[in-house]
Amino acid sequence: MSEPTASDEQRAAALKELGTSELSDALDKLRIAGQCLGIMPQTPSAELVGRAWTLRYGPVGQVAGTVGDYIDDLGEGYVVVLDNQGRLDATVWGDLLTLTAVRNKVAGTVIDGVCRDLDRARTLGYPIYARGHWMRTSKDRVQVEATGEPVSIGGVRIEAGDWLRGDSDGVVCIPRGRVDEVIEVARSIRAAEERIRAAVESGRSLRDARSDVGYHALQTGR
Repeated sequence: MSEPTASDEQRAAALKELGTSELSDALDKLRIAGQCLGIMPQTPSAELVGRAWTLRYGPVGQVAGTVGDYIDDLGEGYVVVLDNQGRLDATVWGDLLTLTAVRNKVAGTVIDGVCRDLDRARTLGYPIYARGHWMRTSKDRVQVEATGEPVSIGGVRIEAGDWLRGDSDGVVCIPRGRVDEVIEVARSIRAAEERIRAAVESGRSLRDARSDVGYHALQTGR
């Protein structure tokens, strides 16, 4: 009989202990494309860990569009993942969504596009990752194309239920079926780098400290 897998609570705790740099290196080693290019924290010091709830937008058609009233249905632990095709001219996240997300204990928001009303998000400490921020609304400029389907965020395919981890360096996506594997590899990379730091602090050269643990092969694909 196989060993039981870790619970979602355990996975979330493990991911929170790991930084995106360590997870990025693990993704590289496992040949998983999960680093969301250009998607950066808009709320300083905020971090996120959670599972993806996905929504894809498209340009508005002949009928006026809407950004959607989905937020009331989302609860604790979800990360709202909004694919607005990288648009910088109209936002799909603002003050009212932030307020409701905080009330519902949503884990954070990731946008391939822009947000607005950052003062509220910063005051509440709500994590938002996006390409930037600007004030112009997307109402009558976009329409909801699909929810719960795969989306593209910073060139990364994200499916509903995938894991996201965000910190000051950006955000990574970990496929839900490989999260335990990624955590294991990331932990081994972190342990190796901790040994290097300890060696350097004790007076050893960085070159020798790296050589001792095979640093240059830590992220090599397998």
